Amino acid sequence: MGTGEEYDVVIVGSGAAGAMAALRSAEQGLSVLIVEKAHKFGGTSATSGGVMWIPNHQLEPGDDSREQALEYLDSLIKVPVQRERLDAYLDTAPEMARYLKTLGMPLAAGVWPDYFPDLPGARADRSLVCDTFDGRELGDKFPLMREQYTRFKLLNRYALDLPEFFSISTRGPGWIKALLKILWRYWSDISTRLISSRDRRFTQGGALMGHLYKHVFNRGVEVRLETRLDELVVTDGEVKGVRVSHFGRSYEINAKYAVILCAGGFEWNQELRDRFLPVPGLTRHSSSPEDANRGEALIAGMQVGADTEHTDDAWWIPTMQMPAPKASNFEEIHQAAFDVGRPHSVCVNRNGVRFVNEACSYDEFGEAIVADQLESGANNPCWLIFDATFRAKFSAGGFMPSLIMPDWLISVDAWDHYIFKADTVEGLATKIRLPVEAVRQTVANMNNYARTGVDPEFNRGANDYDKMFGDPTVAPNPCLAPIDRPPFYAVPINNGDLGTKGGLKADARARVLDANGQPIPNLYAAGNNAGNPFGNRYPGAGGTIGPAMTFGFAAANDIAERASGGA
Repeated sequence: MGTGEEYDVVIVGSGAAGAMAALRSAEQGLSVLIVEKAHKFGGTSATSGGVMWIPNHQLEPGDDSREQALEYLDSLIKVPVQRERLDAYLDTAPEMARYLKTLGMPLAAGVWPDYFPDLPGARADRSLVCDTFDGRELGDKFPLMREQYTRFKLLNRYALDLPEFFSISTRGPGWIKALLKILWRYWSDISTRLISSRDRRFTQGGALMGHLYKHVFNRGVEVRLETRLDELVVTDGEVKGVRVSHFGRSYEINAKYAVILCAGGFEWNQELRDRFLPVPGLTRHSSSPEDANRGEALIAGMQVGADTEHTDDAWWIPTMQMPAPKASNFEEIHQAAFDVGRPHSVCVNRNGVRFVNEACSYDEFGEAIVADQLESGANNPCWLIFDATFRAKFSAGGFMPSLIMPDWLISVDAWDHYIFKADTVEGLATKIRLPVEAVRQTVANMNNYARTGVDPEFNRGANDYDKMFGDPTVAPNPCLAPIDRPPFYAVPINNGDLGTKGGLKADARARVLDANGQPIPNLYAAGNNAGNPFGNRYPGAGGTIGPAMTFGFAAANDIAERASGGA
């Protein structure tokens, strides 16, 4: 049944793409509604690191250029992509970032090397981060924004920004001071403790989305929660609105000018994973919000004739499972993006041999898992093997360094199920049922590489990205150190993801295209709902959110131009 409701623009999904599309549309005088199926807004973006990869942003002094960025992307991308869409990204992304700056959003370039730093045109200043946000500025919507995972919190409670995370997780200089500051800041905030255990300090993806939604709400945009897209409403070949359901009640909402699909990918839909991905993996290994991105908007677009692209890949990231605190029959998924490349460790497949430079970018690590699984059939999961020195200094997914989480704090039913320990490498290999001689030889090889500082197999620690996540106290190579101090440990590593790279095929203006390459009238897509402009590659930190916000921005601009009678 209809409700008589009509908005100029209806946006499906409340992540970074949807928030940017809503903000830009509302600022240009359009009435906007965001529909979100979850109980909280912010989408996957609110649970992320909140970084945007924006080449040539010009927000700070530097000599980056469009030409240099294109040189990097041309050397990186190995599959056919839409050239006009890639060009539009390079032109529009800096404009979008400058727009955010004019709103007063505290953006700054992080010192984060591009993920393939040896390629021509690579740099270390293209990843923009957003400073922390006071969640109480959202008023009564403070508790309604999606919260960070416990993996991004200290002791499952305290918010961490990126510098604090790296300092504490590696016990870097000043980590004790940082820890005490975090504890004082939280417990001295008495007014917030009286209403919620949630830290009012939003960091990482929470900071980005908090700043965005402050502006979205200030412009009168409604976010309608628990409202799921069921189908697109099409009249005479044009998208005219959406049919949604709210606790079982179905109704239509009219869209005068456009529907923008920003509802994420399909990583939580096992049927679509099995259909599209060459090594599907399991939905539960994904590190995006549980059961959130099921591809409903992708399916709705396909039902009205939309084409798709790059659906055979995901934004991979190594993950591991561990029991949920105080309820060990439930599991949590923890990212191990940087843990797998720390010194005093090695990753092996089930044949007991290495298959990758463990310190490479997390997406490249996942691509290596896929390639090795297709070749050997002995991967996904693989194993992270490490010694007592690693255990003392670094995290292994959700298992924090032993100074914070000593072995005696790990629940008894986690041992030999989620984490394994033995007094010898051979004993560990036997316990996890890997070929003993192969594992012994692999560890011996790594110990030799640690002495020379050179990894002749995979060149681990040879570039700036690798070294960023190594241990600066280790020489001659910060990513290589002996695995020789008992006891020895292992955790299984799955090929998790941050979402899927493929989706509806959209053009340079974010218009969804049909099988003939023609725009479907009034239908737009951005974020993981649309195909990755970089094809199957992940150029740098923020390579998901940067394009999501850029094409949300582009969609709003195109719709506003049409609404005002422009071309």
